Amino acid sequence: MIKALGDPMRFRIFQEIVHQKHCTRALAWKTEISEPGVSQHLKVLREAGLVYRQKYGYHVHYLPSQEALDFLAEQFAEMRALSRAMNRDPLQCDCRSRREAENQIVIETMEKEKEIMRIAVTYEQDGTIFQHFGHTEQFMFYDIKDSAVESAQIVSAEGFGHGALAGFLLRQHVDCLICGGIGAGAQNALAEGGIKLYAGCEGSADEAVEKLLAGTLNYETNPECTHHGQHHHDGDCGHDHCAEHHCQGN
Repeated sequence: MIKALGDPMRFRIFQEIVHQKHCTRALAWKTEISEPGVSQHLKVLREAGLVYRQKYGYHVHYLPSQEALDFLAEQFAEMRALSRAMNRDPLQCDCRSRREAENQIVIETMEKEKEIMRIAVTYEQDGTIFQHFGHTEQFMFYDIKDSAVESAQIVSAEGFGHGALAGFLLRQHVDCLICGGIGAGAQNALAEGGIKLYAGCEGSADEAVEKLLAGTLNYETNPECTHHGQHHHDGDCGHDHCAEHHCQGN
């Protein structure tokens, strides 16, 4: 996709299509190049999955792929989040910056462990656990002190999705995550950030946190629900209708 958008004229054509659906003739008029030239650019954009065709009577219009736009937005949002998290000095080499960042995380973790533990839960407005980690719009953060909930607050996901949410939670000093379905990529990102995952959970967010603190929370060791017949931690999955909750939640 990036390669397809690397040509300035092609990028301009894509911008026009994102703004409004166009036919080849209209694009040629706006860009002041020939229709065959526009057709060549559109072919590259189509092959990259950035646009698609839709027929209206005798005319063919080109529209942007929402999936492609979402994918590109998530990729750049994740890179932006990681860049902000590092907040590195451009004069430092990568090794030094990485070492200092790792040391800072260790220091912050040690200081935080003396005070509180933070549990994040994908959150629905009705107080239940939201079932699609990659699409959650908000979390409930529970700050735990002396094995009890000291405070709870709703925090916006700030438009991040999928793997980018792991960086968001890491910056919020989250230790544990309780959620419903979650994809493999997000699981790996959480693991790399040292965030403990309790996936495949349903029902009340408050009750899930209470059970976690009591050591009785049922969660899935395989949150993508690829083996319903096997046993899970502290019991079965309990989701006879996992497909209804989209447990894969990429």
